[in-house]
Amino acid sequence: MSIESINFGEVLNSLRTYKKIEINELAEGICTPEDIELFERNHKYPTMEQLVKIAGKLNVQINYFFDITSSSHFNYVITIAKLIDNYKRERNYQAIYEVVQREKNNPLFGSISQQQYLIWHEGICVYYLKGSRELAIELLKKAIKLTNPKYSNLTEIEVDILTSMALIEKDAQNFDAALSLFLEALNHIKELPYIKAPTLKIKILYGYSQLLTKVGKYQESLQYCEEGINNCIAAESNYQFADLHYQAGENYIRMGQLDKGNEYMEKAINLFNIQGNDEYVQLVKKEYNKLLAECVHI
Repeated sequence: MSIESINFGEVLNSLRTYKKIEINELAEGICTPEDIELFERNHKYPTMEQLVKIAGKLNVQINYFFDITSSSHFNYVITIAKLIDNYKRERNYQAIYEVVQREKNNPLFGSISQQQYLIWHEGICVYYLKGSRELAIELLKKAIKLTNPKYSNLTEIEVDILTSMALIEKDAQNFDAALSLFLEALNHIKELPYIKAPTLKIKILYGYSQLLTKVGKYQESLQYCEEGINNCIAAESNYQFADLHYQAGENYIRMGQLDKGNEYMEKAINLFNIQGNDEYVQLVKKEYNKLLAECVHI
């Protein structure tokens, strides 16, 4: 069941009228007044982020807009998961943390797998918001053990949580622990009979290549960059495609192969341009110049 399959517009209009909130007031900071009118006529539907903000202004939970049936409960959980995933792509950990804290006692998130999802993202937020590596790793281990007490034959979701542990250890400069966890994640993912989300392997390959560069293993890092790039092409995915080109370029430059490094850096800049990600275009150019100055100086 999706938001299109319920009379969302009628529910929204009735609630807004009951709350005596004008269209302009409801729209402020969320969308245009014209959008609200379209929502209420079921000619358009809000994004998940807009839905959360609309519910907040009307002082109701998001599931108010869904029928009270098991299928709508499931849809509500999916909606929240997609919202968290969107925030994760934006690295908006404060927003994720607020969603997790709001939903952790919601009976709709009562199943083990749903509790696991919330604990997983709470662990990520604990590190990136509060810097508590030990608590973050403890929460992520707890999340895996909820569905796999023996910590063996990990599922795809459990490998994803393990990858979050590896990324946190990398960012915390605990390189030995991170190396071990990335290799463990790669070994587990090779054993899976089917991978639902090809982006998971790409994420592992990119994170591992970053780590190998940090510890000076440029040639080995380059091998994982190339494998990641090939996985992106095979999956027809742009996920971390540009990032992998940047990482390959950095490796080539640090290895003294400036022409090859420049080629990959230019590709990374072009790919971020195509994606419309100007922030990363500028970041890559800045890091590229710093890298060149550092390596030429050496």
